[in-house]
Order: sequence, then structure tokens, then C-alpha cells
Amino acid sequence: MDKTNDDKPSDGSRRQFIGYGAAMAGLAIAPGVTLFDLAHGRAPEEAASNKVRWGMLIDTGKCASGCNDCVSACGKENGFSGSRETDSQWIRKVEIKDLRNGQSHSLPMMCQHCEHPPCVDVCPTGASFKRADGIVLVDRHICIGCRYCMMACPYKARSFVHEELHDQNPDVPRGKGCVESCTLCVHRVDKGGQPACAEACSEAGHNAILFGDLNDQNSEISKRVTKLATTQVRADLGLNVGIRYQGI
Repeated sequence: MDKTNDDKPSDGSRRQFIGYGAAMAGLAIAPGVTLFDLAHGRAPEEAASNKVRWGMLIDTGKCASGCNDCVSACGKENGFSGSRETDSQWIRKVEIKDLRNGQSHSLPMMCQHCEHPPCVDVCPTGASFKRADGIVLVDRHICIGCRYCMMACPYKARSFVHEELHDQNPDVPRGKGCVESCTLCVHRVDKGGQPACAEACSEAGHNAILFGDLNDQNSEISKRVTKLATTQVRADLGLNVGIRYQGI
């Protein structure tokens, strides 16, 4: 997991504050999970590249109302069941209706991995950050659970972990007292895979979620975004999100 130089603390007082925040988080983290178990997969010395911009294109015409395959896959991969009221939800299905023609659409909503993420702007410790390849993450080492990022996110895509967690995926360590959101399954992506939601959607034959490199002109997602009419949710905010929708 890598940060750009701009994400690093710049003075002694900030480092002191971050250290204090990390100590607070350490008191609340789940048993058996160390503060240094960040979601990983990529070798520490291998930096993310800004030549890549990971993103998704979601075809709402193929996303069926009532289908939760992507939601279930996300929960299984990242260690939450959705059975408790306080469980995190990194991806959710929403139903929208066009009042002009009455047409309804069902679509998954998750962190939009903004180029200019408001969650990063308001984070007092630098825990919310954007990698060079566009993936927006939370560094649990220094998240103090203030939840400013949750208030700043226009997509309501972040969750706060209220309770102790057990039986976690070692590649996706999570902890009580931290804020979290969709990581685009960075631990899979760094190994050359794709997010669990996209894989599940494809394996079920829906093919509504396409994952890939938006910067690669030869990638399928880039070709389709160039050729087809796509939508950025709340494009008026100018966040240049990495999740695009087709059909709305």
C-alpha cells in the first residue's frame, strides 16, 4: 500500500498527533490483529503507478433488481455478513427511478474512488488517502475514528466499525473503532486479480460490472467508456470518479 509524497506528514506536531491517534486506535483494534496488518498483497517496495487508473463500468441494463450477488461476494471476501444491524456495508444495491419516463434502474453503489476525494481532504491524520493508481483507502494505523470522512462522502460509502471483529480475511484486516469502505479489493488487484463483486457478477453470467484500467486505451473498460454514454454519479461535484455507470 503506497502513498504519494503529498500524503506524508510535514511537521513534528503532525507526527505527534498521528502517533497519538495510532495509540488510540490500537486500544480498540480487534484481538489478534496488529496495527501493521494493513490490507496488502503488493510487495511493500513496489509502488502503485500513476500510469494506471483502476475503475469500474457498471451496466445498469444488466443489473437485475433483487440480485445481490455483488453484495454477498463483497461481504464474504472482506469479512462481514450483513446479518447485524451495525455491520459495515462496502457495497449496497439502490433502486432509482427516472421521473421523466418512469424507467427504473437497479445499481450497486460503493466508494466511487474519486480523483479528488472529499474524504481525504477532511481527514485530520492522513488516514484517508488516494494511491497513485486511483484507489482510495483508509490507513488503519492512523485512523482515529473521528468519522469526518463519513460526513464528507457524498455517496455515503463509508462505514464505522462498532464492534469487535472475528474470523477476518488475513488479507483484509479490519478493526473496531476505524472507518472503512470499498478498497476495490486492492489485495486482489495487486496480485493481478479483480474485485470480488466484479468476479461474482461475471461468474453468475450477469456481466454488469466491468473492472479495468481507465488509462489503458486498449482495455475493454476504456474502449467502452470512450464509445458509450456513461454517467458519473453527482458529476456536478467535479470529483472525477473512478466508478462509471451505463444506462442511467
